[in-house]
Amino acid sequence: MKTATSLIVLFIIAMLFNNSFAQSKIKTTNALNIGEKLKIHSIILNEDRILNIYLPNGYAKDSIKKYPVICLLDGSINEDFIHISGLVQFGSFSWINMIPETIVVGIANVDRKRDFTFPTKVKRDKREFPTTGKSQKFINFIESELQPLITKTYHTNGIKTLIGQSLGGLLATEILFKKPAMFTNYIIISPSIWWNKESLLKMEPQKYTSKKSIYIAVGKEGKVMERTAKELYEKLNLNKEKKHQLVF
Repeated sequence: MKTATSLIVLFIIAMLFNNSFAQSKIKTTNALNIGEKLKIHSIILNEDRILNIYLPNGYAKDSIKKYPVICLLDGSINEDFIHISGLVQFGSFSWINMIPETIVVGIANVDRKRDFTFPTKVKRDKREFPTTGKSQKFINFIESELQPLITKTYHTNGIKTLIGQSLGGLLATEILFKKPAMFTNYIIISPSIWWNKESLLKMEPQKYTSKKSIYIAVGKEGKVMERTAKELYEKLNLNKEKKHQLVF
């Protein structure tokens, strides 16, 4: 047995040694692009912001084809942008055909605790989130600056989806409750509905007439997160009309 093991080890070493002399040389290196990165200045937020844009394969500025748009919170390169863009690309392959080809707009974070939360009366939240409470300005930024910019710059068809998780899910829920017309579809993942003693669950959502799909999901993140996500679903389900789709 020892002899066989020794022979295997020697064989692997020999292969590695031989491969070290057979490796190809790098001829050129080029950037690997999946879209664009935009740096914009927000008058509402009074700061520069980065937008990471995934463009479907074959997207062309001189084409008449138009695409739906996903607005992704936590959309930095080192956050959710890469894997969401990959899922969108995979799901839109012709042999998969789960979703249409879609533009992804990832909003890179500056201060998510500031941008994704509304004012709270809870002292602990104020202490742990000292910059908190500016979600309304961020919502205004999305509605009045970001969405018009995307519509003007890219070929869009008016179908808009918002994806938010954790504090981003809290913001997505706030937008759905206060300004539902901003987006066609909402994907809300593990929303931090516990914020400000679960006050969003006590709010009556604004009525909407346009057709919408709303997806709510939660991981194994503790009793409070799971309970409040389920209560959010139940609250929305009570007000759901037949033409709307609500999934938990």
